[in-house]
Amino acid sequence: MSTTLNLLKKHNIRPNKHYGQSFLIDDQMFRKIVAAGRVQPGDTVVEIGAGLGVMTAMLSETAVKVIAVEVDPNLMDVLRENLLGKDNIEIVHRDILHVDFSEITQAIPGRKITVMGNIPYNITSEILFHLLEHRESIQTAVLLMQQEVAERLTAEPGTKAYGIPSVILSMYSDLETLFSVSNRCFYPVPAVQSAVVRLEFRTEPRHPLRDEAFFRQLVRASFAHRRKTLLNNLKTFRKIEKSPDEIIAILSDLNIDGSRRAETLTLAEFAALANALGDNAQ
Repeated sequence: MSTTLNLLKKHNIRPNKHYGQSFLIDDQMFRKIVAAGRVQPGDTVVEIGAGLGVMTAMLSETAVKVIAVEVDPNLMDVLRENLLGKDNIEIVHRDILHVDFSEITQAIPGRKITVMGNIPYNITSEILFHLLEHRESIQTAVLLMQQEVAERLTAEPGTKAYGIPSVILSMYSDLETLFSVSNRCFYPVPAVQSAVVRLEFRTEPRHPLRDEAFFRQLVRASFAHRRKTLLNNLKTFRKIEKSPDEIIAILSDLNIDGSRRAETLTLAEFAALANALGDNAQ
């Protein structure tokens, strides 16, 4: 029996649907994910959803410090018992979306942190964008997520999977799907397959941006109605006050056909469009 299943049985724990819990129970897969983190001595690791502490213990064998973040209060005693005596582990009862990563890096001047975890599938997007907001504090994130989301993150222009996460996260990180994880590796068994993704956050955007906030707003506006053309979506983008003819003229200057849909634009085209339209944004 796996370490996780033993702990679940020992503490009479049932997965909590409210937190979207599906426990990874394959010990070999735990080790594979830990290896993918490339944790080095001296690294500080923040683990999202420490659960029962199985991966936490593995990470602590190399990292100088592991901050195990878990939102479920019912798992706190299990974590403390399972990780007893491991002085380089800090257990934090908190929603990861409320964690300020910059506060963590203040204690390790000149260094960034590594983020790892089996993240709740129901708030994957929120977690990814929360990490993005704190990218100055994060070097690498290795995350177990729904395979469909992993495919969206790494999607190419012109594909159905290509969308807001693909564009925004690719602008600020190098993304790679490392390997798939069968749903049989979880308890309870989810209806979907999973994958492990690595994000290496960049110090600067992949393409120069005059206004990074405007770029993100523009991308969201461009995909607001996927079946509409880029021009029609831009017409209703409230951050710019331009006539359709003015927008068409800007698109023409950039050699972008307004009849295209957002899913066909490359990252470079989105950056150029944001820079051109952002000059007169309200």
